[in-house]
Amino acid sequence: MGIHLLVDFGSTYTKLTAVDLEKEDIIGTSKAMTTVKTNVLDGFNLALEKLKVSCPDMPEITGISACSSAAGGLKMAAIGLVEELTVEAAKRACLGAGALVNLVFSHHLSRKEVKQLKQADIDIILLAGGTDGGNKECIIHNAKKLRDADLGVPIIVAGNKDAADEIEEIFDASNQEYYIVDNVMPKLKMLNVKEAKEVIRQIFITKIIEAKGIKKAEEQTGEIIMPTPEAVLLAAELLAKGYEDEEGFNELMVIDVGGATTDVHTIGEGFPKRSEVILKGLQEPFAKRTVEGDLGMRYSANALLSLVSPYEFKQYYEYDETDIEQSALKRHENVEYLPDTDQERAFDNALARICCDYSMSRHVGHVEVVYTPLGNMYYQTGKDLTDIQYVIGTGGVLINNEDAKEILKEVNHKSNKKLELRPTDPVFLIDRKYILASMGLLGQKYPKLALKLMKKYLV
Repeated sequence: MGIHLLVDFGSTYTKLTAVDLEKEDIIGTSKAMTTVKTNVLDGFNLALEKLKVSCPDMPEITGISACSSAAGGLKMAAIGLVEELTVEAAKRACLGAGALVNLVFSHHLSRKEVKQLKQADIDIILLAGGTDGGNKECIIHNAKKLRDADLGVPIIVAGNKDAADEIEEIFDASNQEYYIVDNVMPKLKMLNVKEAKEVIRQIFITKIIEAKGIKKAEEQTGEIIMPTPEAVLLAAELLAKGYEDEEGFNELMVIDVGGATTDVHTIGEGFPKRSEVILKGLQEPFAKRTVEGDLGMRYSANALLSLVSPYEFKQYYEYDETDIEQSALKRHENVEYLPDTDQERAFDNALARICCDYSMSRHVGHVEVVYTPLGNMYYQTGKDLTDIQYVIGTGGVLINNEDAKEILKEVNHKSNKKLELRPTDPVFLIDRKYILASMGLLGQKYPKLALKLMKKYLV
């Protein structure tokens, strides 16, 4: 049966995982710097050479699957009507498809906002707005604004179906590339992102990777079938649900602390655990992803310090204020930097703890107490993740770190954040071999094998 090679063209590293289909095991992994500025195949070939050196008796490679977040990954703008509803639904569709949402707009687009879209480095725009049968004036107004702007990027229309015919006429009268899909919020607070996500992936496969210069890798590696974050989310979903007679882990969370962002994925319903709590807001997806662009170990190190005062930073690690700023700047300016002293490693650990803590506050649901003449009322917005059974850590700062599980404990319920519905007593696992994205790819063809390998190698 040979070797199935899984390739992840990451923003920093190109990572390879070789799976022996006959032995049903991972026989080797390797990585090299991603070389998207020259030729992505340079980094791939270097990683492949390293893999062959470490596995001299490796059988013939008979299949390859690849994902990519190189060249900044998939960048999108989400536009909707009401910020808490259709805008949020559009944003979740983008995030669930593995995108980074760089711009979010609500209500009628202004000239200033259109100018922002023109100046931004955006790959796709998702245009939503209105429930089916509801407001259609706003989405039609925004469609005209986007047509006149001639932005040169695909637009996915996922709003009120009553506006579809008119929007079709608007875009047909121009050179605008567009796709009309199911409304991401057909009824009030109901989420429906499946078709939008599928179209996002198709645009990514056929157009985005070509525009980023990654298309040339396909001749050697096979089709790049999805963005890397989507592969991780699919792996998490497979691990949670199980496959056929191979049981899964049930509800779980993956936290990926990267150089530029911190991604959090949760698989589970997240319904209120107490009968007196009333669910509020937009329906939550079973498989949910959030990405924090200001929480990262290298590219975003300076932005991270704008969130945390020197006093707050010292709660994670005791440091002189000047040292904090200098150490963060060093990481921001040299994204390939690896700490070489105990003090620098401790600083990295502090950054990682902040990323875990702050990303968790933004991802989990929370409870709001409303005082009424009839007594206290409790409203839950977002997911209740208090009973999450497993928290899986991945990302460079965690996979090679002896203190990884101590860092991950920042996700636990905290006495000073009592209204946040964080995990209370999960089992912590580490993706030591950096295989989650690869297993998301493998799971598209061999789901049972991918599930077995994750259960074996997550430690």
